[in-house]
Amino acid sequence: MVNKPHASRQGTKSSKKPVAAVANGEDTSYIVFGREDKPGKKPAALAPADDGEGSTAKGKSKSAPADGQAAEPEAEKKPDTRTLIAGASWTGKLPMTLFNEHCQKQRWEKPEYTIHRNAKGFTGGVLLRQKHPKTREMTVLPPILPPTEYNNEVGVKETAIEARHFAAAYALFRVSSMKNIHMMLPPQYRDLWKGDFQDLKSEAAAQGNGYLYEADPFLAKKRHDEAKVIKEKARADKVKQKVEDEKQQVVSLDGQVQSKHVLKGWQRVPKVEMGTKTRREVERLIRTEGVWNPHGVQLIGHEARMVVDDLANLGFRRSHVEEAADACKDREECLEWLLIHVPEDDLPKWALPENYLAGVSLASGDMKREGRIKRLAAAGYSAEVCADILDSYAGDENRAAEALQRRLVGGEQERSNESEDSNDAWEEEQATLEAIFGDKYTNHDRIATITLELQSPTKKPIVLRARPPTARYPNSVPLLSVEADLPAYIRLSILKQCLTTARDKFLGEQMLFNILDWLEREIPAIIQKPGRLSEIASVASTSAEPSTQRPVTSRRPRRRPNPISWTANTPASQRMLANWQARQARPEQQRMLQVRQNLPAWRLQDAIVASVTNNQVTIISGETGSGKSTQSVQFVLDDLIQRCFGEQAHIICTQPRRISALGLADRVADERCGRVGDEVGYAIRGEAKQKAGITKITFVTTGVLLRRLQTAGGGADDVVNSLADVSHVVIDEVHERSLDTDFLLVLLRDVLRKRKDLKLVLMSATLDAAVFEQYFSGSSSVGKVEIEGRTHPVEDIYMDEILRATGFSGRGLDDDEPESVGDFANDEDPRSGPRSSAPVPSIGVALRAVGTRINYDLIARTVQYIDAELGNTDGGILIFLPGVAEIDQTLRALRNLPNLHALPLHASLQSADQRRVFQQPPSGLRKVVAATNVAETSITIEDIVAVIDTGRVKETSFDPANNMVKLAEVWASRAACKQRRGRAGRVRAGKCYKLYTRSAETKMAERPEPEIRRVPLEQLCLSVKAMGVSDVPAFLSSALTPPETLAVAGALSLLGRIGALDKNELTALGRHLSMIPADLRCGKLIVYGAAFGCLDACLTIAATLTVKSPFVSPQAKREESKAARAAFGRGSGDLLCDLRAFQQWSERRAAGEPTSSLRRWCDENFLSHQTLMDISTTRTQYLSSLQEVGFLQPGQDARSQALNRHSENEALLRALVAGSFQPQVARIDFPDKKYAASVSGTVEIDPEARTIKFFNEENGRVFVHPSSTLFGAQNFPGNSVFMSYFTKMATSKVFMRDLTPFNVYSLLMFSGPITIDPQGRGLLVDGWLRLRGWARIGVLVSRLRMMLDEVLARKVDDPALEISETALVKVVRRMVELDGLDR
Repeated sequence: MVNKPHASRQGTKSSKKPVAAVANGEDTSYIVFGREDKPGKKPAALAPADDGEGSTAKGKSKSAPADGQAAEPEAEKKPDTRTLIAGASWTGKLPMTLFNEHCQKQRWEKPEYTIHRNAKGFTGGVLLRQKHPKTREMTVLPPILPPTEYNNEVGVKETAIEARHFAAAYALFRVSSMKNIHMMLPPQYRDLWKGDFQDLKSEAAAQGNGYLYEADPFLAKKRHDEAKVIKEKARADKVKQKVEDEKQQVVSLDGQVQSKHVLKGWQRVPKVEMGTKTRREVERLIRTEGVWNPHGVQLIGHEARMVVDDLANLGFRRSHVEEAADACKDREECLEWLLIHVPEDDLPKWALPENYLAGVSLASGDMKREGRIKRLAAAGYSAEVCADILDSYAGDENRAAEALQRRLVGGEQERSNESEDSNDAWEEEQATLEAIFGDKYTNHDRIATITLELQSPTKKPIVLRARPPTARYPNSVPLLSVEADLPAYIRLSILKQCLTTARDKFLGEQMLFNILDWLEREIPAIIQKPGRLSEIASVASTSAEPSTQRPVTSRRPRRRPNPISWTANTPASQRMLANWQARQARPEQQRMLQVRQNLPAWRLQDAIVASVTNNQVTIISGETGSGKSTQSVQFVLDDLIQRCFGEQAHIICTQPRRISALGLADRVADERCGRVGDEVGYAIRGEAKQKAGITKITFVTTGVLLRRLQTAGGGADDVVNSLADVSHVVIDEVHERSLDTDFLLVLLRDVLRKRKDLKLVLMSATLDAAVFEQYFSGSSSVGKVEIEGRTHPVEDIYMDEILRATGFSGRGLDDDEPESVGDFANDEDPRSGPRSSAPVPSIGVALRAVGTRINYDLIARTVQYIDAELGNTDGGILIFLPGVAEIDQTLRALRNLPNLHALPLHASLQSADQRRVFQQPPSGLRKVVAATNVAETSITIEDIVAVIDTGRVKETSFDPANNMVKLAEVWASRAACKQRRGRAGRVRAGKCYKLYTRSAETKMAERPEPEIRRVPLEQLCLSVKAMGVSDVPAFLSSALTPPETLAVAGALSLLGRIGALDKNELTALGRHLSMIPADLRCGKLIVYGAAFGCLDACLTIAATLTVKSPFVSPQAKREESKAARAAFGRGSGDLLCDLRAFQQWSERRAAGEPTSSLRRWCDENFLSHQTLMDISTTRTQYLSSLQEVGFLQPGQDARSQALNRHSENEALLRALVAGSFQPQVARIDFPDKKYAASVSGTVEIDPEARTIKFFNEENGRVFVHPSSTLFGAQNFPGNSVFMSYFTKMATSKVFMRDLTPFNVYSLLMFSGPITIDPQGRGLLVDGWLRLRGWARIGVLVSRLRMMLDEVLARKVDDPALEISETALVKVVRRMVELDGLDR
C-alpha cells in the first residue's frame, strides 16, 4: 500500500491521477487533494474534492486574478478532508479508503453510506451488499451502526464527511477486529479501535451478538438467521409441547396438578375404555347385587373421622364421604363406594376420564324427543330415567315431569281434576310474578321461568321453572325444576327439599312466590350439606334399587366315616377269621405261601407284627426285593384277623406312583388268592377298585390320601376325622422324600397326637431310618425293623470296561446299518454324543469321543453285547433313562436290532401299557425295558438280569428369587444308582453296566435333595390352607426338611395374585383349586370353563398342558410342521391351535373313522395319535374331578350343550386362558404407528415382528420361542395388547412358550388386584401392569370380580346352581369379548 503524499493538482480543468493511486487501483473520488505551492505557477483556487457522496463545491472553480492586480482580501480557509479527518500531519489513508479497499478485496459490492442529521449533528452508517457469482442474487446486510446509545454520544459529528469516515472506521472494525491494522488509521480512530470499539465488541459478545464482529458478515448473518430459525422453531415446539403437557396434566388423589414428568412410563401404555351402555349395566349390577361390608364392620370414632377427612381432602363432598363411611368397612371400600355412587358431575377432577364433558351424548334422529328429555333432565334427573318415563307416557312431557317429581318425593298418583278455577289461580299468580320480577320472569307454553337473585358458587344464574300440575292448583304442588350450574345430585336435593316444604306448608294458597323466597334462603345451606345420595337415588340413575344382603348359605355337612370301635370277636370279625382259615388250606394258597416264605421279609414276620402292635410308628427298612412292600401289609392284616379284629382292619398303603399302586394291588391280591377290588383294592386318580367294608388293604397314590385329608373340611379335627375308619397308614418309598410324602408326614404326625390307636408304618428302601425316627419320637413311640435283601451278587461294569468289551469307538453299530442307529444320528438331540468315523487308538480317546452325555449308539451296542453274551439264557435287560424323550430315542436306536422285545415304561403310560413290562416276552425274543426312575424302587420286574444305567435323572429345580422352574437332566444320586443296580440281581447273579466312570460316580450326591426344597410350593401351600391351617409358614417349618422361607412367601404371594387367597383367607376359587388334582393353572382354567359355558374346550386345553402338545416337529420338516400347527389356530395362539386340532381329531374318531385312516390324517398334519389319546384320557380324569367337587353332576357329559354354549367364542377362551395363567403375563410393546397411502385412503401398516417387544415382571424383556405359532407375528387378534404364557425357559434369552394373546378387559377381569394410581395416571393391575383410564372403571371391574367370586362360592355350596347364564356372567363374558365396548 502506498504511503506517500498525493500529487498536486495542475491546471484549473483537470489533472492527472497520481501514479501510485492508479497502480493500486484506488478510488480517488473519495480523496481530497492538497495544494502545492511551486515557483512560477499561480495558485489554483481550492475546491473540496468529491467524497463520493457529494461535494461542498459545485462546478468549476473561478480563475485567480491576473498578475499585477491587487488581490482581494482572502476569506478564512476551510480545512480539507484529510486535515479534517486525520489532521494536517497525517499522510496515510483515511478510514473510508481503507474500508473500500477491504470491500473490493472481499469482492463485495461498493459500500453505501447513509447519513442522518439530528439536532447535534450528523451520524452515519454503512450498507454492505454481496452478489452471488452464479445466481446473481443480491444479499443486503442490515446497516452497520454502532449501538444507538453510543452512536448518539460519540458517533455524532459536525459534518457529514466526518460521520461517513467514522461509520467507515466502525464498519472496518466490525469486519477486521481480529487484524492488527489499527496503526494504519489516523490517531483518533486508532484510539477508538483499541478502546471504545473493542469495548463495544466485548459487550456484544456478552449479549450473544458476537456474530456481528465476524470477518465475513454475510456468512455470519446467514448462520445467525439459521440459528434464529432453529431457535424460533424450538420456541414454537416448546409452546406446542407446553400445550400438550397441559393436556397431559393429571390430577393426583390429593387434588394437586401433576406435571408431565409423572407420566413417564405411562404414555405408551394401553388405554381402557368402557362403553356407556356397558357401564350402565355394570353399575346397575353392582348397585342391585353387590354387597358392601357383608360382615357389618363399623367405622367409629377416630378411625371414621380420619377416613372422612382423608377422602374429603381428595375432593369428595364431605356429606358423601360420611354416607360412605356409614356403609363401608374401611377406607378402600369407602373410596370404591364413592367412585360408583357419586354422580359423575360431582366427582373430583382426578376421578374423571380424559376430556370428560358432562352431559354430552349422542343424539338420536328424533330431535323433539331429545329436546323433551333434555328439558326434563335439566332438573338433575338421569337422562336414562327421563327417557324411560317419557316413553312410558307416550311422549307427554307434562305427565312425564309429574311422574319424575312424584318418584323423587314419593306419593300416590294424584287424579287430574283441573277446572277453570285452577287455571284462573295459576294465571293470576303468573301476572303477579311478572309484575314483581319484570325482566327476570318469562312465560312460554305455560312454563314460567324465574331467575333468582341468588347465584351459584360459579357466579352463574339459578333458574326456577314451574308448570301447572294436572291436579287442582293450588291444592297440588306445581311441577318444578331448579336449574343451575350445580351437580345434578345437588339440584335434585334442592328440588326434593323444596317440594317437601311446599307440600307441608304452602298447599291451598298461591305458592310460587313463597317457593322462590324459600329457595333464596335455603339453597346456600343445601349446597354445603346436600344430604344423602340414597335419598335421590330413585331418579339419579337407572339402577335405583337398593342392594340386598344375600344371606351366607351354610356349607353342606360332609359325610364323616364312622370311628373304629376296637371290640374283638364281632360277628363280622369271626366270619373273616373263618374264611381266612379255610383259605389257608387251599392248594393254591399253599403254593403262594411257599413263594412268600422265600422272601427275606417272611423271616421277620413276628418282629414286624410285634413292632406295629407295640408302637404307634414303625419304620421298616429293607433292600430292594426283600418283600417289604407286599408282605408287611399282609402280616398286619393276618394278625388282626387272627386276633378277631378283622372288621376293624382298614389298611391304606401309599405309593409314589400309579404304576406302583396298580402293580402291588395285583400282586398282593394274587398272593391272597383273591381278586383286585375285594379284600385288596386300589385307588388312583380317576380310577379305583374297592368296596366299603370289604376291602381291607387299599393301595393308593400319595396324592389320593392327601386329597382325602384335604377334602375332609377345614380344620385339624376334620383331618383327624377323615381317618376315623382307618386302622393303619403305610407310607412306602418314604426315602424318596417327594413333596407329597413330606406333606403327608407333617399331617400324620399331628393326627397321631390325637388318635393314639392309629398306626403308622414307614417303609424305606435305604437304611436311613434315623432321620424318620427322630422326627416322630417326640410325640409317638417308634419301632424299627431292618430286612436284609435277597438279591444275588451284581457285578459293576463301568464305562471304560464297556468300551473295551463292545469295541465302541464313537461310531454307529456298523457302517452298513443306517436304518438302526444311523437314522437316529440325523435327528437333532442335544444329548447325543459326538460321532467319529476314524479308528480310535485308545480308551481315553474313546471316552472323550463318547462324552458325558447320553450316547444312544453306545446303548444300542451295549444291548447287542449283552444279548450276545446271554445267548440262549432267559433274562431281560432294564435301561434307566432320565425321561420320555430319551426312552423314545433309545427305542428308535434298538428297533432294528434282532430278537428284541423293546418296551417303554414311564408314569404317563396307560395302566394297560405299563402292565406289559411284567409279562413274559414272545418266544425267541429278549425283553428290553427302557424306563425312567419309576423302575428304581416302585416296581419289580422279576426276570431282569442286566441293568444299563445312564446315571442320569430329570430333576426339577426352582429358583424362588426369579420364579424360574427348570427341569434339568442331572446326575442321579449314589443312593438312586444303588437301587438301579439292585434290579439286576433279583433272579440270579447279574450285571450292571454303568455308562459313567468311577470318577464320575464319586462326584455324585449321596442322596437326592428333598423335593420340598427344589419345586414351587403353590399347590402345597394351597393344600395346607384348604385344611384350615392359618399360619402356613409355621406349619411347613415343622416338616422333616423345612422349605426355604423365601419359597413359601413367594408361593403365598402367588396364590394371592391368582385369586386363590384373599388376605390370607381361602377364596371360593381357592377351595375349588385345592380339590382338583391338577396344576393350579389348569385347575383354574377348568373352573372358569364350567362357570362361563365353555367347559369342553377348557378341559382339552388343560389336558394338553398336562400331557404335551399333540404336534410333532421333525428336524427335517420344521417349517412344514409349524405351518400345519398354525393352520389350526388362525393367529389365536398356541393353545387354541392345539385345541382345534384335538377337536377335529375327536370328531373324526367319534364319527367312526378307522384307526388307520385317523393315524394317516395325524401324520399329514404332524400330529401324534398317541399324544391325542393321552389328552383324551387326561380329560376324562379331570372330568371326574369336576364331578367330585360338584361342578358337574355324576354322569353329566362335558360336551353337553348346556355346558358349552360359548366354546367357539375365541375371545372368551383367550381371556380365560390368560386369567388362569396369571401372573404369567407379558406386556406387548408395539412401535409407533406408520401409515401408507392407498386407493381408499391412508391405511395403517402392520409393524415388523422384530419391532414388537415383550416385557414381563421378573425378567424385563422376554422373547417368543421360535417354536410358537406367534413367532414372527405382526398383529394379534381382538385388540390384544398382552400375552399370557404357560412356561418360560432361560437359554441365551428368556423365552415364552404356550402363548395366548388377550385384550385389556381380559386382564382387568381375570388378572391380579386393581389399584387406582395415587397420582391420577390410571390403573395399576397386579402391581406392575399400567393402564390409562378412568378410575371408576377400575372400581367397577374390581367389584364385579368380587361378585364373581361370590357366585363361585355359591356354586361350591350348591353344585346344581347354574351360573353360566346369570346376568353377572353374561356381562363379564360380553366385556372380555368386546373389550368393554358396546355392540
